[in-house]
Amino acid sequence: MLIQKLTVVFILIVIFSFGLTGCFTSKKMSTAKIPVVKNFNLQRYLGTWYEIARLPNSFEKNLDYVTATYTLRDDGKIKVLNKGFNSEKNSWKEAIGKAWIPDSQIPARLRVSFFWIFSSDYKIIALDAENYTYSMVTSNTKKYLWILSRTPKMDAEVYTKLVEMAYDYGFEVDKLYKVNQL
Repeated sequence: MLIQKLTVVFILIVIFSFGLTGCFTSKKMSTAKIPVVKNFNLQRYLGTWYEIARLPNSFEKNLDYVTATYTLRDDGKIKVLNKGFNSEKNSWKEAIGKAWIPDSQIPARLRVSFFWIFSSDYKIIALDAENYTYSMVTSNTKKYLWILSRTPKMDAEVYTKLVEMAYDYGFEVDKLYKVNQL
């Protein structure tokens, strides 16, 4: 009985902590005023994306050759498969999650979940609208930023344009990690 009560208390502390993190995110760090792309087509976005650059984060520490593959599930949600190679452990790391569009009026703002009931924003803030060859994604804070491409290499001019856009939005682009790709 005591173990069950402690487990419930621990879960409540974790949930409360996640809630407080959202409450105390500074306006300077918030991405609320960064618009998502217009005329987003999920069907065209599905498939594999290569991570070209990212702001460092704990869940991708030491990962290179990172890809994200999005496929439509039978229930209409999106299966998310993130994969990367950890050079320190000499092994592949994989995370499977799900994503969904909470508001059909804003299809380029998704929610993504890799763990139980916890989810976060997945906001597409730049996209090659014609060919869907590149994308730039953030979450609800400027601590997270990913530059993605359909191929393992990105044209330098496109990359520079995306970094400049991220800089204009207030991201710390000097901290971007360029991901090694095959």
